[in-house]
Amino acid sequence: MIKDLTPEKFNEIADISRKSRADILAMTNLAGSGHPGGSLSSIDIYTLLYHTIDMDTDRVVISHGHTSPAVYSSLARRGLFDPKEVIKGFRRVGSIFEGHVEPTVPGVPWASGNLGQGLSVACGLAIASRVKNLEMDCFVVMGDGEQQKGQISEARRFIRKYNLNNITVIIDNNMLQISGNRLDVMPQDIRAEFESAGFVCVEIDGHDLYQIHSSLKMASGDKTAPYVILARTTMGKGLSFIENKEKYHGCPLNNDEMAMALTEIDLDWPLEELRALRNELIDEEHIRSSWPFPRISPGEAHLYEKDVLTDNRSAMGNALLDVARKNPSAPFAVFDCDLAGSVKTDAFAGAFPDKFFQSGIMEHHTAVMAGAASSQGVVSVFADFGIFGIDETYNQQRLNAINEAHLKLMCTHLGVDVGEDGKTHQCIDYLGLMRNLEGFSAIIPLDPNETDLATRWALTQPGNCMIGVGRSKTPVITDIDGNVFFKGKTFTYGTAHHLRTGSRATMFVLGAMSFQAVKAWEILMSEGIDIEIVGISCPFAVDIREVAQAAHAGPVFVIEDHLSISGLAAQIAYISATNSIAMELIPMGITGFPPSGPSDKCLNCFGLLPEDLVKKVKRRLT
Repeated sequence: MIKDLTPEKFNEIADISRKSRADILAMTNLAGSGHPGGSLSSIDIYTLLYHTIDMDTDRVVISHGHTSPAVYSSLARRGLFDPKEVIKGFRRVGSIFEGHVEPTVPGVPWASGNLGQGLSVACGLAIASRVKNLEMDCFVVMGDGEQQKGQISEARRFIRKYNLNNITVIIDNNMLQISGNRLDVMPQDIRAEFESAGFVCVEIDGHDLYQIHSSLKMASGDKTAPYVILARTTMGKGLSFIENKEKYHGCPLNNDEMAMALTEIDLDWPLEELRALRNELIDEEHIRSSWPFPRISPGEAHLYEKDVLTDNRSAMGNALLDVARKNPSAPFAVFDCDLAGSVKTDAFAGAFPDKFFQSGIMEHHTAVMAGAASSQGVVSVFADFGIFGIDETYNQQRLNAINEAHLKLMCTHLGVDVGEDGKTHQCIDYLGLMRNLEGFSAIIPLDPNETDLATRWALTQPGNCMIGVGRSKTPVITDIDGNVFFKGKTFTYGTAHHLRTGSRATMFVLGAMSFQAVKAWEILMSEGIDIEIVGISCPFAVDIREVAQAAHAGPVFVIEDHLSISGLAAQIAYISATNSIAMELIPMGITGFPPSGPSDKCLNCFGLLPEDLVKKVKRRLT
């Protein structure tokens, strides 16, 4: 709730805002880079917000993260850290005060830089507060140019559907963007777009502290609808010779301009003293505190007997439901994009309707929302087809990785196993994308039993994690004696599974392709050719010793329903090359875009059925 202010307090905030304008000019000038224009146009909004919200319970999401100078200064002058430290460290290696806002800075809930994502972040925070039954007001400060982003429309619809009326949007409407007047760049009626989505719109002078305060108080006090405050502002406000000039969106003042600015704005410290700060060493490397993660019981593993034929996606959905039932009071939030029946979250939705959120076909928004929710002590699950949950939303998942969230990304319909849907839906490059996301675990289970174990593990561990499965039914893996391979086992990230023994060569197999490899092994053994079959479910955590041992034994075959150039074969080649392990690598995966047709026919096109694997091995070994 926005606090009431006395006239004296308004005067104090006005003076703080004036000092922050000096901070903004100093830090961008001394760093030689940054975004003074939008920072100066939004500083009155930030200053008023940070001095009137409850910093313990409420959140301010910064969507246009390039206004970091204004954010840092206003937080510093709210007392969270020393303003001199901001000027000293802004845009310097080792400092928390990076070019775009980061959650290493106290008071910043989420890293942002790529525009159009802040409203989705707010949705995630609001959903988290709902499932945890906590009171929270969330204010999203956005630029007017970024309203051109389509993801904002997705977030608006979601807010209205789920009555997230504790979200208030404040738009810094300075009418300029990099290329000039925003109406010339891309005509848009921002007010009409928000109102059509059910928002109450209030237009104000974004530099009038009384108007900013009264509109925020109105919005936070009315929980019958979401509000958008369209704040008319001036780019470069407070410095006459740069006002309304788009050049200063991302161009700091040079030294001559700073000399001119000194006559208009009274800097708190002499410029030479500030310049000397930039020559001091950064005190220390700041380590981000981890987001909270709830304590969750994994429950008892479900065993699929060898005569059961089911698909890994069903095993994943069953495990999710079972873990949720074992933890009925735990804060779960499961997000779907119109695919609940296919990704097997429909049973969870039926059992826990208050913890299930249907976004419709809005993957970009949902990926961000689910990631942000996971930062608030919530078990946050985003289930989707791989082509949408990874390929289409790569940038959003990249930001989840940057923010070191705890998202559980459950992707189905991977590889050519999606079959007849064809090229646009055959996700054959997901590992190539995900290997770039620092800290993101990836699990491609071998069969329904490992899927059950892996899902329980992921739901009870902190950190971003993707579990990926195909579409088709997957036979239960057995050992050489016909016993269920994963019976009595626990999941340990990075463990390789030696499914069959052999001495002449090694066949590494990704995920559910393991069954095809085992069938090939049986044929080869009947002809007196013995090779090792190693199932890999954690492609980013393959043990170097496994690679070295395989290379020493003979040729190394790599089987995968994925592009060989960026999948498991590429990972093993990288491990080999960077550890001076000489090997003969024979990749057997996907090349190019697959055709449309039944999954077995598609696999046959790339020589990935058991009979094809046998032929390739025999050509090399006999």
